[in-house]
Amino acid sequence: MTTFILMLAGVAVFKILLDIADQSLKKKKRRKPRRSSAQSASASSRTGQSTRDTSKTAKPDDVILASSLSKISGTDFERLLALYFRDHGYQVQEVGVGGNDGGVDLVIIDKRGEKTAVQAKCYNDNNKVSVMTVRELVGAKRNHGCVLALLVTTSDLTPPAKAEAESLKIEYWHGATLISKLKKWNKWRGSA
Repeated sequence: MTTFILMLAGVAVFKILLDIADQSLKKKKRRKPRRSSAQSASASSRTGQSTRDTSKTAKPDDVILASSLSKISGTDFERLLALYFRDHGYQVQEVGVGGNDGGVDLVIIDKRGEKTAVQAKCYNDNNKVSVMTVRELVGAKRNHGCVLALLVTTSDLTPPAKAEAESLKIEYWHGATLISKLKKWNKWRGSA
């Protein structure tokens, strides 16, 4: 009888957690109204945030390689990472081009054939990667037949996201780590 009651309590807790996750996803799906370029620039100057190019079309490679990370678009950031990994001997599949990537932007394949799912997050410094992003990457890597996962962000992860990534063996490159790797590459001429 006690076991049965404990099982019922466990099911109830699990249902509550699923409801919370569902509510969180619904909030994410709500879109904010788009601002014009002038409104964005004005808002950025008031809040001290940098303005990023939000276009969906990647610029030419030479322009991307000279771009500042504080002004690069998400699409261009993904392309920069694709160039970086190709130059380091990986085969690169750009699976997340144009948004709605399902948690994976690139699949990189090393010389042994081992696949790694890469999620790129081009955020301002004050916008940190959440636990939900780490969890999405874990599920998405399986969908792409990947053994490993790498989260690359221009900012950082929240403390809970870092803990989750470490517990799930998800490698992550954040701000300073990313900049160090790009500078050692010698092809990137941009800045932080």
